[in-house]
Amino acid sequence: MGKVSRPRRGSLAYSPRKRAQSPVPRYGAWPEHTGQPTLQGFAGYKVGMTHVIMVDDHKNSPTEGKDIMVPVTIVEIPPMKVAAIRVYCKDTYGKHAMADVWAPNLDTSLEGRISLPKKENTEEALAAVKEAGANGEITDVFAVVYTQPAKLTGVPKKVPDLMEMRVAGGSIEERIEFAAGLFGKDVDFGSVIKTGQYVDITAITTGKGTQGPVKRWGIQVRKHKHSRGGKKRHIGNLGPWTPHHVRWQVPQMGQMGYQQRTEFNKRILKVGDNGESINPDGGFLHYGLVRNPYVMIKGSIPGPAKRLIRIRPAIRQHEHVERIPAIQYVSLRSKQG
Repeated sequence: MGKVSRPRRGSLAYSPRKRAQSPVPRYGAWPEHTGQPTLQGFAGYKVGMTHVIMVDDHKNSPTEGKDIMVPVTIVEIPPMKVAAIRVYCKDTYGKHAMADVWAPNLDTSLEGRISLPKKENTEEALAAVKEAGANGEITDVFAVVYTQPAKLTGVPKKVPDLMEMRVAGGSIEERIEFAAGLFGKDVDFGSVIKTGQYVDITAITTGKGTQGPVKRWGIQVRKHKHSRGGKKRHIGNLGPWTPHHVRWQVPQMGQMGYQQRTEFNKRILKVGDNGESINPDGGFLHYGLVRNPYVMIKGSIPGPAKRLIRIRPAIRQHEHVERIPAIQYVSLRSKQG
């Protein structure tokens, strides 16, 4: 008899599959950047999907130069603000936060998210951080930024989402000076990422609650002959007698979805200011109308409508050439059937 062999059902790459700690995703790595200091990311809120007709500009593509239909995702991107500067240092125990410099006159909407510092001398704190940077004590600079969901009509919340964005480029002193210059100003998407650029999209996926092994891991539904007691959607056995415990690789029921995922090399097709040019008849399903700046991303991205989406310049950008897309048509047909 031949040897029975098949790939295992379901990838173990993201185990344990438990719920994300926060709806705000986190980045553990950032792309290299040389040149002037800049923020390495932005955040918005997922609107929904539509499709466009554009010219295929990929070299050596079978349809190069022809009009093709492309599915796209719309993300609404109101301006962000900088709440603080956070600097990091590194010692024998690794990288950890060293000091914070809070911006003066913070928005009162932030009180719903964090406890704001009551006595903060921004000038003294900034001078101390600059001195530490000149002495070589600081290894990395981040800006603590927050969104402004109160400007959106499709997202029913007013409390901002808070996150860290890396400041890259130039020397440490230049990064600190650049971040301090953003205090009290609106940061626009166009100052961080350009049209045609490739980015990485990170979000928390749609939660599906507790699911069984058939849906969660893709195992086969057992045949009637082998399913005693009508348990067709159960696994055949939990493993061998030795070792005397159930291994974590055995597919079992549990949490499915609501986990952080990153999709690499998603292309920015369009950045616009007027949502009327993309709003379908009746608005987007489960969202409504886009009234703020928006970004159009090729393909699908994780998460449901209204979910926070983080955008980072592609960390594998050497694989692609940036080109300005030629969009001929945007579908405004109703998504409500």
